[in-house]
Amino acid sequence: MGVTTRLQSSVKGIPNRYIVLVIVFLALILLSLKGLSFTPDGLSMPLGITQSSVSHEVAEEAATHEVPVAPTVRKANATFIILCRNSELDGIIQSVREVEDRFNRDFNYPYVFLNDEPFTEESKRRISVLSPSLMEFGVIPHDHWFQPSWINEETASAARKLMEMSNVIYGGSVSYRNMCRFNSGFFFRHPLVQKYRYYWRIEPNVHFHCNIPSDPFLYMQDHNKTYGFTISMYEFESTIRSLWQTVREYTSLHPEHVHPDNSMGFISQDNGKHYNLCHFWSNFEIADMDFWRSEAYMMFFEFLDSTGGFYYERWGDAPVHSIAASLFLPKDAIHFFDEIGYQHTPFTHCTRDIERWMNGRCSCDPGQSFDYNGYSCLRQWEAVAGRH
Repeated sequence: MGVTTRLQSSVKGIPNRYIVLVIVFLALILLSLKGLSFTPDGLSMPLGITQSSVSHEVAEEAATHEVPVAPTVRKANATFIILCRNSELDGIIQSVREVEDRFNRDFNYPYVFLNDEPFTEESKRRISVLSPSLMEFGVIPHDHWFQPSWINEETASAARKLMEMSNVIYGGSVSYRNMCRFNSGFFFRHPLVQKYRYYWRIEPNVHFHCNIPSDPFLYMQDHNKTYGFTISMYEFESTIRSLWQTVREYTSLHPEHVHPDNSMGFISQDNGKHYNLCHFWSNFEIADMDFWRSEAYMMFFEFLDSTGGFYYERWGDAPVHSIAASLFLPKDAIHFFDEIGYQHTPFTHCTRDIERWMNGRCSCDPGQSFDYNGYSCLRQWEAVAGRH
């Protein structure tokens, strides 16, 4: 049987309309194939348009519509510094968590944690999880922390016992004296800290009550500020009986270090004859370590340290820092960070500027701020520098 006969046999009985539909369908397929070419990678495109021409058009499109590059965030050469012990872990976590929530989650500044003994792996693990920022943990060199061998321990011990009997806070503590001396003259020399210029001191168990949307470090850098504070107050006179006389001896030897536009009025009401006990509370401070590393301050610290006053009395780093900043810096290099709501129990600074308080979403009560408490020295500072 021939092909024609077989085909006629296979379509016999099929209605003509179906045969016409099949023919039309096949014709449409053939027409569509004539307008396409198949590329090696299986993609099809109209004839006359090649892959190279399409790639060229895409390149031209990209050239005329450049993808914007994300701006580089400007940051200062700065770090947080936290002096703490393993036993204070919960307090450290609280402070870092609040710093992150109120400020550093948007700025990612690094942290340096310092201890007079090695941090445990548990401490490092629990602290490091709080932030993606760089966190470094260091041990304080022995000579930077412990009481120097040249201190007469008999004299120092008698002074501690006398202060204990007089109920002076930390009067009997050697470790507290070690801390005050370290913060006065050594923290900025630690190997983990030396690469930084600015620092923000944070302690365990402190609170930050307001959002901080702008960068305090850059503010310090851009406005030539050297020392920043939130709380100021009077020192316990019984802890620093000979400090001011020692300061006067130093300035008489080195009057060139006293700045002509200084803040003497903050620390003395009689042009330097007596110390009024005012100081910036140094558990919060944002400062330029180039000042502490300067010849003027280093010579000042070495002179104070040589007298043994950190151990024979109980000189604190707060009056030492405050006196140096007030005498050796121009007054406009010291800045009051009113917008930073800060609490170190039992005292709190909370801005009374309602716009700042609202913009910062502050959780503190302005009416409870320590600023104009009778024990505060903010009025003395404002008299020298003017209200901010």
